[in-house]
Amino acid sequence: MIDLAAKSLNGPVIRLHPKDNVVVARVPVAAGTSIPGENLLARQDVQAGYKIATEALKKGDPILKYQVTIGFAAEDLPAGTMLHNHNIEFREFDRDYAIGRDYVPVEPIPDAERLTFEGYRRADGRVGTRNTIAIVSTVNCSATVSQVVAEHFTAERLAEFPNVDGVAAYTHSTGCGMELSGEPMQLLRRTLAGYMRHPNVGGVVLIGLGCERNQILTLLADQGMEPGPLLKTLTMQEIGGTRKSIEAGIGAVREMLPEVDKARRETVSARHLVVGLQCGGSDGFSSITANPALGAAMDLLARHGGTGILSETPEIYGVEHTLTRRAASREVGEKLIERIRWWKDEYAAGRDTQINGTVSPGNQNGGLANIFEKSLGSSMKGGTGPLMAVYRYAEKVTQPGFVFMDTPGFDPVSATGQIAGGANMIAFTTGRGSMYGAKPVPSVKLATNTPMFRRLEEDMDINCGEVLDGTCTLQQMGERILHLLLRVASGEKTKSEELGLGRHEFAPWQIGIAG
Repeated sequence: MIDLAAKSLNGPVIRLHPKDNVVVARVPVAAGTSIPGENLLARQDVQAGYKIATEALKKGDPILKYQVTIGFAAEDLPAGTMLHNHNIEFREFDRDYAIGRDYVPVEPIPDAERLTFEGYRRADGRVGTRNTIAIVSTVNCSATVSQVVAEHFTAERLAEFPNVDGVAAYTHSTGCGMELSGEPMQLLRRTLAGYMRHPNVGGVVLIGLGCERNQILTLLADQGMEPGPLLKTLTMQEIGGTRKSIEAGIGAVREMLPEVDKARRETVSARHLVVGLQCGGSDGFSSITANPALGAAMDLLARHGGTGILSETPEIYGVEHTLTRRAASREVGEKLIERIRWWKDEYAAGRDTQINGTVSPGNQNGGLANIFEKSLGSSMKGGTGPLMAVYRYAEKVTQPGFVFMDTPGFDPVSATGQIAGGANMIAFTTGRGSMYGAKPVPSVKLATNTPMFRRLEEDMDINCGEVLDGTCTLQQMGERILHLLLRVASGEKTKSEELGLGRHEFAPWQIGIAG
Protein backbone atom coordinates (compact mmCIF):
# COMPACT_ATOMS: atom_id res chain seq x y z
CA MET A 1 0.00 0.00 0.00
CA ILE A 2 1.34 3.43 -0.92
CA ASP A 3 0.58 6.83 0.54
CA LEU A 4 -0.33 9.02 -2.40
CA ALA A 5 0.19 12.26 -0.52
CA ALA A 6 3.88 11.37 -0.42
CA LYS A 7 3.92 11.15 -4.22
CA SER A 8 3.62 13.78 -6.87
CA LEU A 9 -0.03 14.03 -7.83
CA ASN A 10 0.47 16.64 -10.50
CA GLY A 11 1.29 14.16 -13.24
CA PRO A 12 -1.13 12.22 -15.43
CA VAL A 13 -0.40 8.76 -13.96
CA ILE A 14 0.23 7.01 -10.65
CA ARG A 15 2.91 4.39 -10.10
CA LEU A 16 1.83 2.00 -7.34
CA HIS A 17 4.99 -0.08 -6.93
CA PRO A 18 8.55 0.31 -8.27
CA LYS A 19 8.44 -3.20 -9.79
CA ASP A 20 5.05 -2.82 -11.51
CA ASN A 21 4.93 -2.90 -15.31
CA VAL A 22 1.84 -0.67 -15.38
CA VAL A 23 0.84 2.75 -14.15
CA VAL A 24 -2.70 3.98 -13.56
CA ALA A 25 -4.07 7.05 -15.32
CA ARG A 26 -4.94 9.64 -12.65
CA VAL A 27 -6.80 11.75 -15.21
CA PRO A 28 -7.79 11.10 -18.85
CA VAL A 29 -4.62 10.76 -20.92
CA ALA A 30 -4.68 11.62 -24.62
CA ALA A 31 -2.84 9.54 -27.20
CA GLY A 32 0.67 10.88 -27.70
CA THR A 33 0.97 12.31 -24.19
CA SER A 34 4.44 12.04 -22.69
CA ILE A 35 4.34 10.26 -19.32
CA PRO A 36 6.74 12.04 -16.92
CA GLY A 37 9.22 9.78 -15.15
CA GLU A 38 8.31 6.75 -17.26
CA ASN A 39 10.05 7.57 -20.54
CA LEU A 40 7.08 6.62 -22.73
CA LEU A 41 4.23 8.03 -24.77
CA ALA A 42 0.61 6.95 -24.44
CA ARG A 43 -0.28 5.05 -27.61
CA GLN A 44 -4.08 5.44 -27.22
CA ASP A 45 -6.53 7.66 -25.36
CA VAL A 46 -6.72 6.32 -21.82
CA GLN A 47 -9.61 6.88 -19.41
CA ALA A 48 -8.95 7.83 -15.80
CA GLY A 49 -8.47 4.71 -13.70
CA TYR A 50 -7.25 2.57 -16.61
CA LYS A 51 -3.74 1.07 -16.90
CA ILE A 52 -0.83 1.85 -19.23
CA ALA A 53 2.01 -0.59 -19.92
CA THR A 54 5.35 0.94 -18.89
CA GLU A 55 7.48 -1.57 -20.78
CA ALA A 56 7.18 -3.83 -23.79
CA LEU A 57 5.31 -7.01 -22.86
CA LYS A 58 5.61 -10.38 -24.56
CA LYS A 59 2.54 -12.59 -24.92
CA GLY A 60 2.07 -14.45 -21.63
CA ASP A 61 4.02 -11.98 -19.47
CA PRO A 62 2.35 -11.32 -16.09
CA ILE A 63 0.71 -7.92 -15.61
CA LEU A 64 1.82 -6.54 -12.24
CA LYS A 65 -0.13 -4.01 -10.16
CA TYR A 66 1.02 -3.46 -6.57
CA GLN A 67 3.51 -6.21 -7.57
CA VAL A 68 0.55 -8.64 -7.69
CA THR A 69 -0.35 -10.58 -10.85
CA ILE A 70 -3.70 -9.39 -12.24
CA GLY A 71 -3.50 -11.26 -15.55
CA PHE A 72 -1.22 -11.92 -18.50
CA ALA A 73 -0.46 -10.16 -21.76
CA ALA A 74 -2.81 -11.61 -24.37
CA GLU A 75 -0.38 -10.61 -27.17
CA ASP A 76 2.86 -8.74 -27.66
CA LEU A 77 2.21 -5.22 -26.36
CA PRO A 78 4.45 -2.16 -26.84
CA ALA A 79 5.17 0.19 -23.96
CA GLY A 80 2.51 2.92 -23.72
CA THR A 81 -0.39 0.57 -24.60
CA MET A 82 -3.63 0.94 -22.68
CA LEU A 83 -4.30 -2.34 -20.85
CA HIS A 84 -7.78 -3.69 -20.19
CA ASN A 85 -9.77 -6.89 -20.67
CA HIS A 86 -9.30 -6.75 -24.45
CA ASN A 87 -5.57 -7.39 -24.14
CA ILE A 88 -5.20 -8.89 -20.65
CA GLU A 89 -5.70 -12.65 -20.51
CA PHE A 90 -7.40 -14.12 -17.45
CA ARG A 91 -6.13 -17.58 -16.53
CA GLU A 92 -5.24 -19.56 -13.45
CA PHE A 93 -1.75 -19.48 -11.98
CA ASP A 94 -0.05 -21.05 -8.98
CA ARG A 95 -0.05 -19.08 -5.73
CA ASP A 96 2.03 -19.78 -2.63
CA TYR A 97 -0.39 -19.74 0.31
CA ALA A 98 2.46 -19.80 2.87
CA ILE A 99 -0.04 -19.97 5.73
CA GLY A 100 0.94 -17.78 8.65
CA ARG A 101 4.30 -16.75 7.21
CA ASP A 102 3.59 -13.02 7.56
CA TYR A 103 1.49 -13.21 10.74
CA VAL A 104 2.14 -10.29 13.10
CA PRO A 105 -0.12 -9.92 16.16
CA VAL A 106 -2.05 -6.69 16.71
CA GLU A 107 -0.57 -4.28 19.25
CA PRO A 108 -3.62 -3.52 21.41
CA ILE A 109 -4.31 -0.11 22.85
CA PRO A 110 -4.85 -0.25 26.65
CA ASP A 111 -8.52 -0.40 27.68
CA ALA A 112 -8.41 2.98 29.40
CA GLU A 113 -7.16 4.68 26.23
CA ARG A 114 -9.59 3.12 23.76
CA LEU A 115 -12.02 5.17 21.72
CA THR A 116 -15.69 5.02 22.70
CA PHE A 117 -19.18 5.47 21.28
CA GLU A 118 -22.71 5.73 22.64
CA GLY A 119 -24.46 2.41 22.15
CA TYR A 120 -27.25 0.18 23.43
CA ARG A 121 -25.84 -2.51 25.72
CA ARG A 122 -27.83 -5.76 25.45
CA ALA A 123 -28.29 -8.61 27.92
CA ASP A 124 -25.77 -10.86 26.11
CA GLY A 125 -23.04 -8.21 26.35
CA ARG A 126 -23.18 -7.12 22.72
CA VAL A 127 -23.87 -3.51 21.85
CA GLY A 128 -26.31 -2.08 19.34
CA THR A 129 -25.84 1.04 17.28
CA ARG A 130 -29.60 1.35 16.69
CA ASN A 131 -32.70 0.25 18.65
CA THR A 132 -35.38 -1.19 16.38
CA ILE A 133 -38.24 -3.67 16.16
CA ALA A 134 -38.04 -6.39 13.51
CA ILE A 135 -40.97 -7.97 11.67
CA VAL A 136 -39.60 -11.26 10.32
CA SER A 137 -41.35 -13.59 7.88
CA THR A 138 -40.62 -17.31 7.98
CA VAL A 139 -41.68 -17.68 4.35
CA ASN A 140 -42.43 -15.55 1.32
CA CYS A 141 -46.15 -16.24 1.84
CA SER A 142 -46.15 -13.99 4.93
CA ALA A 143 -44.05 -11.25 3.31
CA THR A 144 -46.87 -8.84 2.44
CA VAL A 145 -48.41 -9.05 5.90
CA SER A 146 -44.98 -8.43 7.44
CA GLN A 147 -44.38 -5.41 5.22
CA VAL A 148 -47.79 -3.90 5.96
CA VAL A 149 -47.28 -4.29 9.71
CA ALA A 150 -43.92 -2.51 9.54
CA GLU A 151 -45.19 0.26 7.26
CA HIS A 152 -47.96 1.07 9.76
CA PHE A 153 -45.38 2.44 12.18
CA THR A 154 -44.55 5.77 10.57
CA ALA A 155 -42.34 8.38 12.19
CA GLU A 156 -45.48 10.13 13.40
CA ARG A 157 -46.79 6.97 15.12
CA LEU A 158 -43.41 6.38 16.73
CA ALA A 159 -43.01 9.97 17.96
CA GLU A 160 -43.95 9.08 21.54
CA PHE A 161 -41.20 6.45 21.61
CA PRO A 162 -38.07 8.56 20.96
CA ASN A 163 -35.64 5.74 21.77
CA VAL A 164 -37.05 3.44 19.08
CA ASP A 165 -35.28 3.99 15.76
CA GLY A 166 -37.93 2.30 13.65
CA VAL A 167 -39.88 -0.81 12.76
CA ALA A 168 -38.63 -2.75 9.71
CA ALA A 169 -39.76 -5.89 7.89
CA TYR A 170 -37.34 -8.64 6.86
CA THR A 171 -38.97 -10.63 4.09
CA HIS A 172 -37.56 -13.00 1.51
CA SER A 173 -38.52 -15.28 -1.35
CA THR A 174 -37.91 -18.66 0.29
CA GLY A 175 -39.02 -20.67 3.32
CA CYS A 176 -40.90 -23.31 1.33
CA GLY A 177 -40.34 -25.30 -1.88
CA MET A 178 -36.93 -26.26 -0.50
CA GLU A 179 -35.29 -29.08 1.45
CA LEU A 180 -36.74 -29.67 4.90
CA SER A 181 -33.20 -30.10 6.22
CA GLY A 182 -29.66 -29.62 5.01
CA GLU A 183 -27.48 -26.60 4.42
CA PRO A 184 -29.96 -24.38 2.52
CA MET A 185 -32.53 -24.56 5.33
CA GLN A 186 -29.88 -24.21 8.04
CA LEU A 187 -28.46 -21.17 6.30
CA LEU A 188 -31.90 -19.54 6.07
CA ARG A 189 -32.68 -20.26 9.71
CA ARG A 190 -29.41 -18.95 11.08
CA THR A 191 -29.81 -15.83 8.94
CA LEU A 192 -33.32 -15.16 10.28
CA ALA A 193 -32.22 -15.92 13.83
CA GLY A 194 -29.18 -13.67 13.44
CA TYR A 195 -31.48 -10.76 12.70
CA MET A 196 -33.91 -11.66 15.48
CA ARG A 197 -31.16 -11.73 18.13
CA HIS A 198 -29.16 -8.86 16.59
CA PRO A 199 -27.97 -6.22 19.09
CA ASN A 200 -29.70 -3.53 17.00
CA VAL A 201 -33.05 -5.26 17.48
CA GLY A 202 -34.98 -4.71 20.71
CA GLY A 203 -38.10 -6.68 19.81
CA VAL A 204 -39.32 -9.15 17.18
CA VAL A 205 -42.62 -10.24 15.65
CA LEU A 206 -42.15 -13.50 13.71
CA ILE A 207 -44.91 -14.13 11.16
CA GLY A 208 -45.57 -17.41 9.37
CA LEU A 209 -48.29 -18.68 7.05
CA GLY A 210 -48.77 -22.04 8.75
CA CYS A 211 -48.15 -24.72 6.13
CA GLU A 212 -44.63 -23.75 5.07
CA ARG A 213 -41.57 -25.95 5.44
CA ASN A 214 -39.78 -23.38 7.59
CA GLN A 215 -42.15 -23.72 10.55
CA ILE A 216 -42.04 -21.13 13.35
CA LEU A 217 -41.60 -23.64 16.17
CA THR A 218 -38.98 -25.64 14.29
CA LEU A 219 -37.05 -22.47 13.45
CA LEU A 220 -37.04 -21.30 17.07
CA ALA A 221 -36.12 -24.72 18.47
CA ASP A 222 -33.35 -25.16 15.91
CA GLN A 223 -31.84 -21.80 16.88
CA GLY A 224 -32.34 -22.13 20.64
CA MET A 225 -34.92 -19.37 20.89
CA GLU A 226 -38.27 -19.14 22.69
CA PRO A 227 -41.27 -16.80 22.37
CA GLY A 228 -41.61 -14.11 25.01
CA PRO A 229 -42.70 -10.50 25.60
CA LEU A 230 -40.10 -9.25 23.07
CA LEU A 231 -40.36 -12.20 20.67
CA LYS A 232 -43.95 -12.70 19.55
CA THR A 233 -45.13 -15.18 16.91
CA LEU A 234 -48.14 -15.12 14.59
CA THR A 235 -49.47 -17.83 12.26
CA MET A 236 -51.77 -16.43 9.59
CA GLN A 237 -53.80 -19.59 8.99
CA GLU A 238 -54.53 -19.89 12.71
CA ILE A 239 -55.38 -16.22 13.29
CA GLY A 240 -57.92 -16.05 10.48
CA GLY A 241 -56.28 -14.64 7.37
CA THR A 242 -54.59 -11.56 6.00
CA ARG A 243 -56.55 -8.72 7.62
CA LYS A 244 -56.65 -10.28 11.08
CA SER A 245 -52.94 -11.12 10.86
CA ILE A 246 -52.08 -7.51 10.02
CA GLU A 247 -54.17 -6.31 12.97
CA ALA A 248 -52.54 -8.85 15.28
CA GLY A 249 -49.06 -7.90 14.09
CA ILE A 250 -49.70 -4.20 14.68
CA GLY A 251 -51.08 -5.03 18.11
CA ALA A 252 -48.02 -7.10 18.98
CA VAL A 253 -45.69 -4.22 18.08
CA ARG A 254 -47.77 -1.77 20.10
CA GLU A 255 -47.48 -4.02 23.14
CA MET A 256 -43.68 -4.16 23.01
CA LEU A 257 -42.99 -0.53 22.06
CA PRO A 258 -42.97 0.82 25.65
CA GLU A 259 -40.46 -1.84 26.74
CA VAL A 260 -38.19 -1.39 23.71
CA ASP A 261 -38.31 2.37 24.29
CA LYS A 262 -36.73 1.91 27.74
CA ALA A 263 -33.33 1.29 26.13
CA ARG A 264 -30.82 4.10 26.58
CA ARG A 265 -27.48 4.80 24.96
CA GLU A 266 -24.42 4.59 27.17
CA THR A 267 -20.71 5.09 26.68
CA VAL A 268 -19.02 1.87 25.56
CA SER A 269 -15.61 0.88 24.24
CA ALA A 270 -14.92 0.84 20.51
CA ARG A 271 -14.27 -2.90 20.94
CA HIS A 272 -18.03 -3.32 20.58
CA LEU A 273 -17.98 -1.96 17.02
CA VAL A 274 -18.37 -4.76 14.46
CA VAL A 275 -18.09 -3.50 10.87
CA GLY A 276 -19.19 -5.42 7.79
CA LEU A 277 -16.93 -4.38 4.89
CA GLN A 278 -18.48 -4.07 1.44
CA CYS A 279 -17.50 -2.71 -1.95
CA GLY A 280 -19.70 -2.38 -5.01
CA GLY A 281 -19.58 -0.60 -8.32
CA SER A 282 -15.76 -0.41 -8.13
CA ASP A 283 -13.33 1.45 -10.36
CA GLY A 284 -9.61 1.75 -11.02
CA PHE A 285 -9.23 4.02 -7.98
CA SER A 286 -10.86 1.64 -5.48
CA SER A 287 -7.50 0.01 -4.71
CA ILE A 288 -5.82 3.40 -4.42
CA THR A 289 -8.18 5.43 -2.21
CA ALA A 290 -11.33 4.12 -0.50
CA ASN A 291 -10.42 0.46 -0.01
CA PRO A 292 -6.95 0.93 1.51
CA ALA A 293 -8.27 3.91 3.52
CA LEU A 294 -11.01 1.71 4.95
CA GLY A 295 -8.33 -0.90 5.60
CA ALA A 296 -6.34 1.69 7.55
CA ALA A 297 -9.47 2.39 9.62
CA MET A 298 -9.88 -1.34 10.32
CA ASP A 299 -6.23 -1.64 11.39
CA LEU A 300 -6.91 1.14 13.92
CA LEU A 301 -10.21 -0.43 15.01
CA ALA A 302 -8.47 -3.76 15.65
CA ARG A 303 -6.01 -2.02 17.99
CA HIS A 304 -9.03 -0.66 19.89
CA GLY A 305 -10.45 -4.18 20.17
CA GLY A 306 -13.10 -3.91 17.45
CA THR A 307 -13.90 -6.18 14.52
CA GLY A 308 -13.83 -5.84 10.73
CA ILE A 309 -15.57 -8.53 8.64
CA LEU A 310 -14.23 -8.93 5.10
CA SER A 311 -16.51 -11.02 2.85
CA GLU A 312 -17.45 -11.57 -0.82
CA THR A 313 -15.41 -14.72 -1.42
CA PRO A 314 -15.38 -14.37 -5.24
CA GLU A 315 -13.85 -10.93 -4.73
CA ILE A 316 -10.75 -12.14 -2.92
CA TYR A 317 -10.10 -14.86 -5.48
CA GLY A 318 -6.67 -14.50 -7.03
CA VAL A 319 -5.24 -12.66 -4.01
CA GLU A 320 -6.37 -15.06 -1.27
CA HIS A 321 -2.71 -15.94 -0.72
CA THR A 322 -2.14 -12.42 0.62
CA LEU A 323 -4.65 -13.28 3.38
CA THR A 324 -3.52 -16.83 4.18
CA ARG A 325 0.01 -15.55 4.70
CA ARG A 326 -1.36 -13.38 7.53
CA ALA A 327 -3.48 -16.15 9.09
CA ALA A 328 -3.26 -16.50 12.87
CA SER A 329 -3.14 -20.30 12.60
CA ARG A 330 -2.97 -23.10 10.06
CA GLU A 331 -6.61 -23.89 10.80
CA VAL A 332 -7.68 -20.36 9.84
CA GLY A 333 -5.65 -20.39 6.63
CA GLU A 334 -6.89 -23.81 5.57
CA LYS A 335 -10.49 -22.86 6.26
CA LEU A 336 -10.18 -19.94 3.85
CA ILE A 337 -8.58 -22.14 1.19
CA GLU A 338 -11.37 -24.71 1.63
CA ARG A 339 -14.00 -22.04 0.99
CA ILE A 340 -12.20 -20.85 -2.14
CA ARG A 341 -11.98 -24.40 -3.47
CA TRP A 342 -15.68 -25.03 -2.75
CA TRP A 343 -16.57 -22.00 -4.84
CA LYS A 344 -14.27 -22.93 -7.72
CA ASP A 345 -14.72 -26.71 -7.80
CA GLU A 346 -18.37 -27.09 -6.76
CA TYR A 347 -20.58 -24.02 -6.50
CA ALA A 348 -19.47 -22.00 -9.54
CA ALA A 349 -17.67 -24.61 -11.63
CA GLY A 350 -18.38 -24.17 -15.34
CA ARG A 351 -20.61 -21.14 -14.81
CA ASP A 352 -20.25 -17.64 -16.19
CA THR A 353 -19.71 -16.09 -12.78
CA GLN A 354 -17.40 -13.42 -11.48
CA ILE A 355 -15.02 -15.84 -9.75
CA ASN A 356 -14.40 -17.42 -13.15
CA GLY A 357 -13.09 -14.22 -14.64
CA THR A 358 -15.49 -11.56 -15.89
CA VAL A 359 -16.50 -8.75 -13.56
CA SER A 360 -19.71 -6.75 -13.98
CA PRO A 361 -20.07 -4.14 -16.76
CA GLY A 362 -19.85 -1.32 -14.21
CA ASN A 363 -16.56 -2.61 -12.86
CA GLN A 364 -15.22 -3.07 -16.39
CA ASN A 365 -16.22 0.46 -17.34
CA GLY A 366 -14.47 1.70 -14.20
CA GLY A 367 -11.16 0.26 -15.41
CA LEU A 368 -11.07 -3.20 -13.82
CA ALA A 369 -10.02 -5.88 -16.30
CA ASN A 370 -11.02 -9.06 -14.43
CA ILE A 371 -11.69 -10.61 -11.03
CA PHE A 372 -8.00 -10.67 -10.11
CA GLU A 373 -7.81 -6.90 -10.37
CA LYS A 374 -11.15 -6.45 -8.61
CA SER A 375 -9.99 -8.77 -5.81
CA LEU A 376 -6.74 -6.85 -5.41
CA GLY A 377 -8.69 -3.78 -4.35
CA SER A 378 -11.49 -5.60 -2.56
CA SER A 379 -9.15 -7.41 -0.18
CA MET A 380 -7.61 -4.12 0.94
CA LYS A 381 -10.74 -3.21 2.90
CA GLY A 382 -9.63 -5.61 5.64
CA GLY A 383 -6.40 -3.73 6.27
CA THR A 384 -2.94 -5.17 6.78
CA GLY A 385 -3.37 -6.96 10.10
CA PRO A 386 -3.58 -10.68 10.94
CA LEU A 387 -6.49 -12.80 9.74
CA MET A 388 -7.98 -14.09 13.00
CA ALA A 389 -10.93 -16.28 11.94
CA VAL A 390 -12.99 -17.54 8.99
CA TYR A 391 -16.78 -17.96 9.27
CA ARG A 392 -19.49 -19.58 7.20
CA TYR A 393 -22.35 -17.40 5.95
CA ALA A 394 -24.39 -15.81 8.79
CA GLU A 395 -22.44 -17.55 11.56
CA LYS A 396 -22.15 -15.53 14.77
CA VAL A 397 -18.87 -13.59 14.78
CA THR A 398 -17.14 -13.77 18.16
CA GLN A 399 -13.47 -13.22 17.31
CA PRO A 400 -12.31 -9.57 17.41
CA GLY A 401 -9.90 -8.13 14.88
CA PHE A 402 -9.81 -8.82 11.15
CA VAL A 403 -11.99 -11.81 10.20
CA PHE A 404 -13.49 -13.24 7.02
CA MET A 405 -17.03 -14.49 6.30
CA ASP A 406 -17.80 -16.63 3.25
CA THR A 407 -20.47 -14.86 1.18
CA PRO A 408 -21.30 -14.20 -2.48
CA GLY A 409 -20.09 -10.98 -4.08
CA PHE A 410 -23.62 -9.55 -4.49
CA ASP A 411 -23.68 -6.77 -1.90
CA PRO A 412 -27.19 -7.17 -0.39
CA VAL A 413 -26.69 -10.93 0.02
CA SER A 414 -23.20 -10.47 1.43
CA ALA A 415 -24.17 -7.73 3.88
CA THR A 416 -27.20 -9.76 5.02
CA GLY A 417 -24.83 -12.53 6.10
CA GLN A 418 -22.54 -10.08 7.89
CA ILE A 419 -25.43 -8.48 9.76
CA ALA A 420 -26.83 -11.89 10.72
CA GLY A 421 -23.35 -12.64 12.10
CA GLY A 422 -23.51 -9.56 14.31
CA ALA A 423 -22.17 -6.62 12.30
CA ASN A 424 -23.67 -3.46 13.82
CA MET A 425 -22.32 -1.25 11.05
CA ILE A 426 -21.70 -1.54 7.29
CA ALA A 427 -18.88 0.39 5.60
CA PHE A 428 -19.43 0.38 1.83
CA THR A 429 -16.86 1.65 -0.67
CA THR A 430 -17.85 2.49 -4.23
CA GLY A 431 -16.26 3.98 -7.32
CA ARG A 432 -19.31 3.94 -9.56
CA GLY A 433 -21.88 5.12 -7.05
CA SER A 434 -23.78 2.23 -5.42
CA MET A 435 -26.98 3.30 -3.63
CA TYR A 436 -27.37 1.11 -0.60
CA GLY A 437 -28.79 0.86 2.90
CA ALA A 438 -28.92 -2.06 5.32
CA LYS A 439 -31.55 -2.01 8.07
CA PRO A 440 -31.28 -2.56 10.99
CA VAL A 441 -27.71 -1.24 10.84
CA PRO A 442 -26.42 2.05 9.45
CA SER A 443 -24.46 1.90 6.20
CA VAL A 444 -21.63 4.40 5.62
CA LYS A 445 -20.82 5.06 1.95
CA LEU A 446 -17.22 5.83 0.94
CA ALA A 447 -16.60 7.35 -2.50
CA THR A 448 -13.34 6.52 -4.29
CA ASN A 449 -13.10 9.69 -6.37
CA THR A 450 -14.11 13.35 -6.09
CA PRO A 451 -16.12 13.72 -9.35
CA MET A 452 -18.44 10.86 -8.38
CA PHE A 453 -18.71 12.10 -4.80
CA ARG A 454 -19.80 15.53 -6.02
CA ARG A 455 -22.27 14.06 -8.49
CA LEU A 456 -23.82 11.76 -5.90
CA GLU A 457 -23.16 13.67 -2.68
CA GLU A 458 -26.71 13.06 -1.50
CA ASP A 459 -25.83 9.34 -1.20
CA MET A 460 -22.14 9.46 -0.21
CA ASP A 461 -20.95 9.95 3.38
CA ILE A 462 -17.25 10.59 2.87
CA ASN A 463 -15.00 11.46 -0.07
CA CYS A 464 -11.92 9.24 -0.13
CA GLY A 465 -11.06 10.89 -3.44
CA GLU A 466 -9.25 13.49 -1.34
CA VAL A 467 -6.40 10.95 -1.14
CA LEU A 468 -6.14 11.06 -4.93
CA ASP A 469 -6.45 14.84 -4.89
CA GLY A 470 -3.45 15.07 -2.54
CA THR A 471 -5.29 16.85 0.28
CA CYS A 472 -5.29 13.87 2.66
CA THR A 473 -3.05 10.86 3.32
CA LEU A 474 -4.36 7.31 3.51
CA GLN A 475 -3.65 7.22 7.23
CA GLN A 476 -5.44 10.50 7.80
CA MET A 477 -8.41 9.27 5.79
CA GLY A 478 -8.43 6.04 7.80
CA GLU A 479 -8.64 8.03 11.02
CA ARG A 480 -11.46 10.15 9.60
CA ILE A 481 -13.37 7.03 8.56
CA LEU A 482 -13.03 5.44 12.01
CA HIS A 483 -14.23 8.58 13.78
CA LEU A 484 -17.16 8.84 11.36
CA LEU A 485 -18.07 5.22 12.10
CA LEU A 486 -18.03 5.96 15.83
CA ARG A 487 -20.22 9.04 15.41
CA VAL A 488 -22.70 7.04 13.33
CA ALA A 489 -22.60 4.24 15.93
CA SER A 490 -23.56 6.89 18.48
CA GLY A 491 -26.66 7.90 16.53
CA GLU A 492 -25.56 10.26 13.75
CA LYS A 493 -27.61 9.36 10.67
CA THR A 494 -25.98 8.24 7.44
CA LYS A 495 -27.06 9.45 4.02
CA SER A 496 -28.74 6.10 3.31
CA GLU A 497 -30.74 6.40 6.54
CA GLU A 498 -31.85 9.92 5.66
CA LEU A 499 -33.06 8.57 2.30
CA GLY A 500 -34.86 5.61 3.88
CA LEU A 501 -32.74 2.97 2.12
CA GLY A 502 -32.54 -0.52 3.57
CA ARG A 503 -36.21 -1.47 3.58
CA HIS A 504 -35.85 -4.04 0.80
CA GLU A 505 -32.19 -5.09 0.97
CA PHE A 506 -32.59 -8.09 3.28
CA ALA A 507 -31.47 -10.93 0.97
CA PRO A 508 -30.48 -14.31 2.46
CA TRP A 509 -28.18 -16.39 0.28
CA GLN A 510 -30.17 -18.94 -1.75
CA ILE A 511 -27.63 -21.70 -2.22
CA GLY A 512 -30.10 -24.43 -3.09
CA ILE A 513 -33.77 -24.32 -4.01
CA ALA A 514 -35.72 -27.47 -4.82
CA GLY A 515 -39.41 -28.01 -5.47
